[in-house]
Amino acid sequence: MKLSRVAAVLAAGACSSAIVPVAAARDSVPSWGHNEAALPLVIGHRGAPGYRPDHTLEGYKLAIEMGADYIEPDLVATKDGVLIARHEPNITATTDVKAHPEFADRYREGVNVDGALEKGWFASDFTLKEIKTLGAVQPLPERPQQFNGEFEIPTFKEVLALARREGHKRGRTVGVYPETKHPTYHKALGLPLERRLVRSLRRAGLNRRHSPVYIQSFEQSNLRELDTLTRVKLVQLVDAWDVALDGSLLYESTSLRPYDWTVSGDPALTSRTYGYFATNAGLDEVATYADGIGPWKPYIVSRTATDANQDGNADDTDGDGKVDESDWELALPTSLVRRAHRRGLEVHPYTFRNEEKRLASDYAGDPAAEYKLFFALGVDGVFSDFPDTAVAAREAFFAG
Repeated sequence: MKLSRVAAVLAAGACSSAIVPVAAARDSVPSWGHNEAALPLVIGHRGAPGYRPDHTLEGYKLAIEMGADYIEPDLVATKDGVLIARHEPNITATTDVKAHPEFADRYREGVNVDGALEKGWFASDFTLKEIKTLGAVQPLPERPQQFNGEFEIPTFKEVLALARREGHKRGRTVGVYPETKHPTYHKALGLPLERRLVRSLRRAGLNRRHSPVYIQSFEQSNLRELDTLTRVKLVQLVDAWDVALDGSLLYESTSLRPYDWTVSGDPALTSRTYGYFATNAGLDEVATYADGIGPWKPYIVSRTATDANQDGNADDTDGDGKVDESDWELALPTSLVRRAHRRGLEVHPYTFRNEEKRLASDYAGDPAAEYKLFFALGVDGVFSDFPDTAVAAREAFFAG
């Protein structure tokens, strides 16, 4: 498809009561969340991982330099209970631990992380002192590899200090958007994340309602507990496993439902998927303990694919010899943004990326077109691997 289809999607949205009322014109854009005067936030997802290894002070600093309003550290705990910024408890793909023979005996197999058996090296088997001997690496081979091993693994305390320091230097507020990774897993280890996180915020003077902080989680009980411990904003993340050819969302494996629901034994919870959070009843429930939702992008605009030979797989429509998101077309927007806003919930979808293989064909390889579509649909913020692209797209969309 061509970029003109994006305009068609918007026009269709403006004419349908079943989907979000939108318009391409700046003056017709809906209100944003709790602060109608504010532009949608640009959140540096794991820092600026399109340019630097995930979750490093250097990556967070670059995101801030690029204009990100918030930086996002995923938090896991070390053996001695220190919160560090890593995408997962399994640090095999994001550090150079494999190159450290002194830690060869820490390799483990069959570790249950939210119902999936994993192998590798895990943060909870290392003290902070040991973690600090490791270097961060870029896990995606198509992204810059020249910084591998150069940057150390930061603590949450160091991330908070960086945000304050860089914000002061630039004369603006830099927010922090931590995610509690696998809270149920950490509790089973005797390393619960909640009070450690709130204690860190309190020590940094950030445990207040209007502090520039959002805490996000894929689990629900974790957020309910945090709602009793802190007044900062809370965000319920909403996952799915994949997208079917017709655009419907699929729920499987670790993206079936929040893991705390799975282990609860409560039939009312184990019968649900993440999709429950996108229903009216689910949004009503979220609004009792959180301030927003962080949905995977297809909850707002899904995509469809052709399957001419009916083999159950998407066709290589662009003829490049491989099948990826560039072979899919956009579906019409859903009503999720509108329904969330009616309940006072902000909407921060994830994750926006520049690579053409991660963009539906409608965008014609232009990542800015995707941001502009979601801005027109009224989202309150975007998680981006390329904060500079997000900031530029926001500036262009809201210019004038």
